[in-house]
This record gives sequence, C-alpha cells and structure tokens, in this order.
Amino acid sequence: MEPKCMEVCRWFTYIWHNVHLEQMGSSSFLWNFTKKFVTFGLITVTVSDRYVTVVRVRGGSMSPTLNPKTSSSGNFSDDYVLVEKFCIDKYKFSHGDVVVFSSPLNHKERHIKRIVALPGEWFGSRQNYDVLKVPEGHCWVEGDNAASSMDSKSFGPIPLGLIRGRVTHVVWPPHRIGAIQSPPREELSSL
Repeated sequence: MEPKCMEVCRWFTYIWHNVHLEQMGSSSFLWNFTKKFVTFGLITVTVSDRYVTVVRVRGGSMSPTLNPKTSSSGNFSDDYVLVEKFCIDKYKFSHGDVVVFSSPLNHKERHIKRIVALPGEWFGSRQNYDVLKVPEGHCWVEGDNAASSMDSKSFGPIPLGLIRGRVTHVVWPPHRIGAIQSPPREELSSL
C-alpha cells in the first residue's frame, strides 16, 4: 500500500476505536456510512491510479478527433475521455494510438497526442522534409491539428516512460460518446 493510503487507514482505525468505544450504537448509522464512503473512495483512487481514469481535454491540438469546434464563434467544447492504463505495463502501443503523457519540458503538464512513429522507426516530417530515426524507448507524437499543436515537432521524441495511458473513448459530452478511431497508417506522417 502507498504511504498516503496507509496514513488514511491508520487515521480511520484510530477514529473507529475511539468513536466505537465511546458511543456504542448512538452513531452506528454515521459510522457505517463513513466506512462505506471511505471504502468506496479508496477503491476509486486505486482504480483511477492503476487501471482507468477520465481526463478533460483542453485546447484544439487534437481537433477534429477531440474538441471539435462546435460553435460559429470558433470556441472548443471540452471533451472528457476515458484513459486506460493497461498498455503501460509492457509499453504496448500502435501507430495511431492517442496517448496521454507528461511533458518532457514540465512533468506537471499533461498532453494528449497521437503516436505516429514507434521506437526504431524512420520518420519523415511533412513540414520540413527532415528524416530521422526514433530512438529505442521513445516514440514520435503529433496533434491532429498541426497548426496549434505542441508535440514532438517542438520537443522531439518522447520517452515511453512519460506515457500515462491510452485514450480509448470520448465519454462526454453525450452527443460525442464513442470510441476513438485511428486513421489508416498511410495518413499518419511517418514514412
């Protein structure tokens, strides 16, 4: 168990002993509710940290796949996406996967981009016709909206260790609920 979870468990054990011994029965409803609430909270934190989570998408770098312009004023509506984390264990990624990763420049920032080249592959940029080989343990990511995307063109190949999960579905807003589709490999920028 992580230190935070152990600390929370110790705190609730202390409270349980004191409340239970002092007020046998008078607060049993409150105590039962608290136990269920804390149990649910610990399970939710564990699932969110290890298996799957929901993330808010901001900005237009992945438009039209995520956050398509929905109004005549050109504003983006924020999508909420489901991010699965099973792919992290063995770094199982494919061309076209949309991933969430920590920025190589600021680890507190998270970005959502599409993988266009995997470790060891040669990659060609359509903007400046440069060709480079993606180093082992890295991948090349780009936003679907190249005009407004801070991606591998800005900071180079990203280490696979910075990837936090794979985006699988849009879960909000209701009219956009559905699976994320990967374009055919020929449409990706890689050679």
